[in-house]
Amino acid sequence: MATESIGETPTLFLRKATGLVRGWSVRDSMIYACLATNFVTLGIYEFTFAGPAFPKGQLITAILISAVLVSFLVVAYTGLIVTIPRAGGDYVWQTRILGSGIGFVMAATGWWFILWLWAPIYGNILSVQLFQPLWATLGDPGGAAWFASKNGIFVVCLITIAVAGIFVSLGMGGYARIQKWCFAGGLIAFAVVVVLLLVNSHASFISSFNYEAQKIFGIKNAYAATNHAAAKAGYTTTNLGFGPIGPTMLLVPAMMFFILWPNWGSTLYGEIRGASDFKRVFTGMFSGLWITVILTLVFLLLVDKTIGWAFYQNLNSLDYNLTPQFGIWPYPFMFAGWLVHNTAFQVILILALSLWFFGWVGTLFLSSTRVIFAAAFDRVLPDRAAEVSEKRKVPFYSLILMLLPAVGLSAVYAYWLTFRNYTLDATLVIAVTYLFSAIAVVILPWRKPDLWAASPASRFKLLGVPIVPLAGWVTIALLVFNLYEWFSNSLYFVNNKSSLIFMAAMYVLAVIVYVVARVVRKRQGIDLGMINKEIPVE
Repeated sequence: MATESIGETPTLFLRKATGLVRGWSVRDSMIYACLATNFVTLGIYEFTFAGPAFPKGQLITAILISAVLVSFLVVAYTGLIVTIPRAGGDYVWQTRILGSGIGFVMAATGWWFILWLWAPIYGNILSVQLFQPLWATLGDPGGAAWFASKNGIFVVCLITIAVAGIFVSLGMGGYARIQKWCFAGGLIAFAVVVVLLLVNSHASFISSFNYEAQKIFGIKNAYAATNHAAAKAGYTTTNLGFGPIGPTMLLVPAMMFFILWPNWGSTLYGEIRGASDFKRVFTGMFSGLWITVILTLVFLLLVDKTIGWAFYQNLNSLDYNLTPQFGIWPYPFMFAGWLVHNTAFQVILILALSLWFFGWVGTLFLSSTRVIFAAAFDRVLPDRAAEVSEKRKVPFYSLILMLLPAVGLSAVYAYWLTFRNYTLDATLVIAVTYLFSAIAVVILPWRKPDLWAASPASRFKLLGVPIVPLAGWVTIALLVFNLYEWFSNSLYFVNNKSSLIFMAAMYVLAVIVYVVARVVRKRQGIDLGMINKEIPVE
């Protein structure tokens, strides 16, 4: 941890200003929020597990309930952003409101360490939504299965990490252009799927499914065979509808895997124009969330109409029980492409839909680098992690602190099967970080009355009651409910003992890093406690 030259008095922060620039618009933040709550990469992936795990629950109702509740999280985070619109998000807010130690530990685990484990998750999604269906469509099911092997998983993880690293290294402006074009292309590809499912009948889908399944995988009467295999395994589902509410509420914690992230760009608001405008910040996150919800509902309704809800859930149940019908993950968009008996069309559709992944992949590292940067700017981490490039204003050393551990853990994930269980708490750890930010926004008016009084968030009231702290209470209730279910119900695959131990080890690591930083900086004449009482200048 370098400090000033001998004889110089250490300054409070590393330098007078962060060196970051506000290069994003509200539209950029909206696209980022929509891609973060990605129904293609995350949503339909989660449906593979959620439907079979809770067959009596209703996905549409669960999604709507989840989105309404997460909207309160959006309000709470909007309040924090406009009050302290700085790069680092949760880290900056929690260290200033809750205390430096708590803030660093929560942010380091929720935005730094745990995102290393998301690299294999992203890689697995790239495998099952691009490489596996693409190879199968090109007539090589065996090659498709290779991507699920140990070597295949590691190679795809390396591709994912490399692409994410390159995109983030382009800077905020460069990444904004990539996500904009990927989002536009992904919407067009989804529109094609919508048209296919809208204009074709259920009978046409059955005929096309049977034809393509036999041509590609050599399975005769695959539609009926799928339903028979699910029934033989003892799986039954309910028709798509809106109730009952009890089993449906159990789906809400599962929906958090994709719908909890509209605030994923909250760490970037030191680089977004209009970050002090409550309505603009809220609009970006809220619009991103509800665009995702609308697209998801359209997809599910069309699945019910054309593919058949029971069949879709039967397919998912076979994969859930580790007996996939075709030897690869049941990618519903690949099946939609089968309605057109043309290999070139099917390949183009799969490639076009992969734009949802490539527009999203940068979220693996982009938000996290700003948390690392902010901690380094506060002198908790080595100074070099707060350096930014001259041209693109990229904190490259912060990016390296994401890239290298992600590569190492991806190798462990690929070749050590037991370690894969350690990734099961990937959502839970981030939710804990969100919980502490929700607590921060609730106590903000009392903990920092002057800061709250000067905040645009303090002016928004309902019947005389400030809505931001109120939204914080609802967010706390949502997150506590989810955490209780995750810890107590094994159907979420979260309360795995080894995963919980690994998660606890990450918190211990964060505590060690903070204690070492506190001791080292004290010897250098720097009081980290004083730094966290001030807000850096952008």
